[in-house]
Amino acid sequence: MKLAIYKEILKRLQGREREEFSGIAQHYRVSLHTLMSIYSQDYQKKMKKTHQRHHSVEAVDDYFQRYQERISPETMGTVLLRIAKEIDLAPSLLAKIILEHHLALQSAESEAPARSYVNQLLKDPCQIPDPVLANEVQQCILNDCVYGPVVDSIRHSVGFEYENKLKRILEDKGIAFIGEDVMRAKGYDKTPDFKLEVPIAVDGRVVNWVESKASFGDELSHRTYLRDQFWSYWNRFGPGMVIYWFGFIDELDVNADKGIVLMDHFPDSFTTLQALSDRDR
Repeated sequence: MKLAIYKEILKRLQGREREEFSGIAQHYRVSLHTLMSIYSQDYQKKMKKTHQRHHSVEAVDDYFQRYQERISPETMGTVLLRIAKEIDLAPSLLAKIILEHHLALQSAESEAPARSYVNQLLKDPCQIPDPVLANEVQQCILNDCVYGPVVDSIRHSVGFEYENKLKRILEDKGIAFIGEDVMRAKGYDKTPDFKLEVPIAVDGRVVNWVESKASFGDELSHRTYLRDQFWSYWNRFGPGMVIYWFGFIDELDVNADKGIVLMDHFPDSFTTLQALSDRDR
């Protein structure tokens, strides 16, 4: 995807409801997975920029006061969702703020609750002692498409699904590989999803490993992956290939000659080094 189209999509997504995403995806001829990945990444950037403002003492007190003032039998399950929309904060993030503040107030010494306990309650709101708050938190989690334990589980499952898809492709094409678990058992700390036992060549470039990313490759995520993962793989295993299954910004594909090839699918055409050796004889 060209950078100009990516920026156009971001502009079209501003202020849109999720129900409108399907039409936007069809207009730009991209999958809904791709559009949701682009939206989620951009929304996460926005949340990070406003994190400090939403977590200030004044903001937390204000949000909690709004919550207490609006709770009634007629508004149950909708109060935090409405406040989240008013303050432009992800529902799950607001639910966490309110829950932490509520638990601190319930504590004998007003101490902040343990993070592990808060996360446990967010994963299972039924455990929250206050039934009204439990309902509010649950509605926030169920209606959040970017943050929260439900989204985290879906994201993990999708990542696992596409990693298995890549595994099946390698097996079907008769490409021998070593999986991430095996490499970690051998003591490697940072490992790609699949290390090829015999390298292949894609468009004339050697590929020793393949990494699966069930996401869209935007500038920030790709730069982070390069720093934290891809260059480490390159240093240890040599050149390799990254598959962004939901696409990527074309202009980011600048490291192919240095040893990191970007694709949005496993290439239909590739050459084994054995075939290259036989050809050169």
